[in-house]
Formats: sequence, structure tokens, C-alpha cells
Amino acid sequence: MKKVSKPVITAMLLPFLIACGSHSGKTENNDEAPSESSDTLHAVTLYGPTSYFIYQGQEMGFDYENLRQFAEDEGLVLDLKVASSLQHLLKLIDSGEAQLAAYPIPRIEEYDSIVKHCGPKEITWQVLVQPSGKNRVSDVTELVGKTVYVEKDSKYHYRIQNLDNELGGGIDIVPISKDTLISEDLIEMVDRGEIPMTIVDSDIAELNKSYFPKLDVGMKISLEQYSSWAVGNECDSLATRLDRWEKRRQSSEMMKSIYRKYFEISKNNPDPKDASSSLNLRLKKGGGISPYDNTFKRHSGIPGYDWQLLAAIGFNESRFDNNVVSWAGARGIMQLMPKTAQAMGIKGDDIDNPEQNILAAARLLKHLDDALKPKISDSKERLNFVIAAYNSGLGHILDAIALAEKHGLNPKVWLGNVSEAALMKSRPQYYNDPIVKNGYFRGRETVEFVDKVMSTYSFFKKMNHS
Repeated sequence: MKKVSKPVITAMLLPFLIACGSHSGKTENNDEAPSESSDTLHAVTLYGPTSYFIYQGQEMGFDYENLRQFAEDEGLVLDLKVASSLQHLLKLIDSGEAQLAAYPIPRIEEYDSIVKHCGPKEITWQVLVQPSGKNRVSDVTELVGKTVYVEKDSKYHYRIQNLDNELGGGIDIVPISKDTLISEDLIEMVDRGEIPMTIVDSDIAELNKSYFPKLDVGMKISLEQYSSWAVGNECDSLATRLDRWEKRRQSSEMMKSIYRKYFEISKNNPDPKDASSSLNLRLKKGGGISPYDNTFKRHSGIPGYDWQLLAAIGFNESRFDNNVVSWAGARGIMQLMPKTAQAMGIKGDDIDNPEQNILAAARLLKHLDDALKPKISDSKERLNFVIAAYNSGLGHILDAIALAEKHGLNPKVWLGNVSEAALMKSRPQYYNDPIVKNGYFRGRETVEFVDKVMSTYSFFKKMNHS
């Protein structure tokens, strides 16, 4: 489990303005270093599933939301950079180009000369990810004779090797190349029963358990690892300010809400089996696909699609339950983010009106189709891209098209080409590529969403509800 430990408390007087010590003249890109006293907070983070990512065009992430809350609470204007690696992040702090690293930096001697640890603090450890049930491993000695898959040459690989030596051998360790699969892939493979178990950090395990609730992530196999946000060594007043804010937020409802959002709330759609059973019964009785068929028909002309396609999207997004609110805040039958609905001309609480929700979705599909038409001229093929962009946001699909072209895949074909490039965007070597503009992306969800929608659409059309 991801914990937040108590902050260091100091008696220093909190200054009104952020102040850091002076740094050598220019930053690495020859811009002026941030002002020594300013109401602007110059922060840096990394892309990642728990730190910072873009979802349907909106900035999200556990560290990002806490950073945004700190800036808001302290009356600061946030200027956020995204570094390409931890070493790059540390370089930005050391050079003075950024004041605050809003990312969990390990508390080790190597970094102590570069940064001052402060603010949100985390305690994590490595855990065994395995199926829950009576056969789960509950003690490290039970790993003898078991097979464990890990990322090759990762800290998880080294830990399981050391544990194997401590136990006198007997653990079947299968290292997997990082170019092939990453930790999140291995976790999903455990959930699907394709591999027996893997090892990841506890915060990554907790996050993924919100996607795969049947997994067991309670078996600790390493010592605790301490990390925290950090500032430059000369930013004493900012460090004090962060520590005091951290103390205040520890028991706040806002902190608990942000934590639940990323590590506890289920990321899965409503149970498809229950919904499918109800749908089949409705169809057999001649009741149509949904209670909203006429609304789908009324608005399908906006993007120029069959109304059954809008229904297929609605089914896979919400199972036609208008009261569903996703972990990210998407609402209604078509699961639209409030800002997206607003951009499509829907105001405030109108997003909860089925008529307005479906209208906004139809307008969004039209917008996405128009945006993708110059790149994908074939309308049938383009439909896959539009559905993908509906699920993930247009930026990630444009990134995937660029990656496909760079890596010898067909940028005009979804299946087996751009869909593969979308999967690449969960791996650092790809989402940190300069041609990628929207960073980390959990592409597997979008690839599966396209498959499900197209399958549902085909089924609806065969039912002859035209």
C-alpha cells in the first residue's frame, strides 16, 4: 500500500514569497533561471501512471493533483515542466530551472547533495502480485518451486535473485525484456492467468488493483523504500512551506479524495455480463437496444454514423446507465468529461441530461472525425481511429500515428499498426520520444475499447434495428 508519512516540522517563519538561493546565470536552454522571489511555482515532474498523465485532454495524476492543490492553497501560479527521466528532473532542479520536483525521489545519499527532501512523503515496498485465493503465497519461503516473471535487469529482478540466494535457490525466475513488456503488462497477464505472479512496487500494485480487483498485492518481499518530493538545496523557505502544507493536508478530506481516486476507486466499467443478459432479454421482447434509441437516432446524423454505433459506444461506456460517474469524473450514458461536454456546447449540469449527453457525444464524434480526416481518408478505417480518440483523447491517437510512421507501421491502418503504436505509449522509451506530445498513455484500454465497440456495433446491426 502507498503510505504518506508525517512531515518534518520546522520553526522557521513562512515567507510570503517563494525564495531560493541564487544559481549560475542561465539554464541549459539559455533561458533566464526562475526568479528568486516570485508568486510563480516552477515545478517539474515525470510522466507516469501515478505521477502525471493526460486523459481525454485533461491533466491528471496523483502527484499532479497534489501539486495543483498546493499551488491553489498557497495562492501560487503553477508553471509545470515534464522531464524525460529522473536524471533530467534532477538536472533541472540543480540548475535552478525548476524549484520543486513533484515526484517521489528516493531518499538515498546519491541525491542528497542535489536536493532537499520535503513535502509529500511516501513509503513503498516491493510486493508479489498474484491471484487471490487459498493458494496464494503468504510467506517468502513458499516461493521455492514457484515461477516468478519480472522485468529483466530491473530492481525487481535483482530483488528476486537476492531472495532466491537467501533461500538457497529453487525459485524459477523468468526475466522479460523491457522492450517487450513492462510491469503493467505483467500485472494484467497475472490477472488473465497467463503467468502465475510478478513483482512491482506497492503503489503501482495498488493502482493496478483498482483495475484488476481479483489480484492479491499484500505479500511484501522487500524492505520499505522512502521517497518524497524535493526542492533545490538552497530553497529552504519553499521546503518549509511544503512541509507545513503537508502537515495540514495529512488528514484533510481533499487528500483522502485524491488518494481514493487513483488507488481505490474501481477503474472498470459496470459488469458486462449483467448488462448483456438484460440487453438480450430486451431485444427478444422487441424492446429495442436501449431506452434511448430515439435519441441515438435523432443525433446520429451529426457525425453521419449509424445510430447503432452511438448505441454501441453508450453500451460500452455505461451499459446505458445515466447515473454512472467514472473514477476520472466522466458522466452519463456516453461518459463525457465535464470539460469535454462544455467544449461541445453543453453547460453545467446539462451533462446529466441523457438528451444533452448523447448530443454532446455526437458533436464530439463529428469533431474527431473532422480532425482525423486529413490523416485517414478511408471513412471505414477512420471509424476505428475516431472511436479510439473518443476513449483516450485525440492527442494520444495523433501520437500513436506519429509513432507508427516512425517505427515502420502503417499510420493509416488501426488494427495491428496504429493500435500497436498505442500500446507502445505505456513504455518510457516511447512516451518520452520527442515526437510524442502527450506522454504516458495506458493504451491497452483504448485498444480493447475499439474492439468492444466494433463488436457491439456489428451485433446491434445484425439485430436489424435500423
